[in-house]
Amino acid sequence: MSSSTRLLFLHGYWHGSWCWSEVTTRVAAAGRDSVAVDMAGHGLRARRPRSVYARPFDPKAIATEVSPVADVDLDQAGDLLVSQIKQVGRGGPVTVVAHSMGGTVLTRAAEQTPELIAHAVYLTAFMPASNLPAITYIDMPENAGELIGPSLCADPATIGALRLDVASVEPDYRQQLRNAFFGDVAPVVADAAIALLTPDAPTGIALGATTLTRSGWGSIPRTYVTCAQDMAVRPALQQRFIADADAAFPDNLTSIEALDASHSPFLSLPQQVADIVNRVG
Repeated sequence: MSSSTRLLFLHGYWHGSWCWSEVTTRVAAAGRDSVAVDMAGHGLRARRPRSVYARPFDPKAIATEVSPVADVDLDQAGDLLVSQIKQVGRGGPVTVVAHSMGGTVLTRAAEQTPELIAHAVYLTAFMPASNLPAITYIDMPENAGELIGPSLCADPATIGALRLDVASVEPDYRQQLRNAFFGDVAPVVADAAIALLTPDAPTGIALGATTLTRSGWGSIPRTYVTCAQDMAVRPALQQRFIADADAAFPDNLTSIEALDASHSPFLSLPQQVADIVNRVG
């Protein structure tokens, strides 16, 4: 198949545009134009704290060093995504696929410029309700059992970021990171992905909230792709996002696609992700 609507892929916290490479290759094979971009404070826009890579390891330093991306917030992330959408779409609407915390940024951009988004696809992503920051959902009962919180090595309120020790060689901690993000991904690929993760995810993105309107975000066709094995955004929380959106905008219900995957189906099931995106967007 082919489509004149371009695709834009946005990653989630700690990741970068690199995580979509297996999907965009398969999308291209179907004749679809697509681009993966970096979120504010990530990828080539990341700034890495020295304490994460310092050896010998200093737990006090990693817990207290203020993040170099502590000033990045949802306003910046949303504005950057809007500019990226305009470049990719060349003035026309695009289909945006967002993963995890990238969903919060997509929601902001969609409310600001609904005319530029043909379809919003949330891949096991945060899809917060009106005026609710994404961080509100992290500790909800529906998210019980998630493994991101236990993996943080500093207080986000102290350093301005959610920090992971991506350079750790401690076996149990590395396995916890694999379980959190890459539970159904081959271990060698999971380890390669961990090496590419950004240590700090700006807290300001999760603290921001967007007022949703019927003429803005509520007017855009949306699809939510659930992941049954997700240990970062738990399945019950995924369903909460869908239910809240449908209750707020009952005349524009969420289309649902399901994958039996971990938090990173772009690595474990790239063909299935590409097929869904090509079909719905």
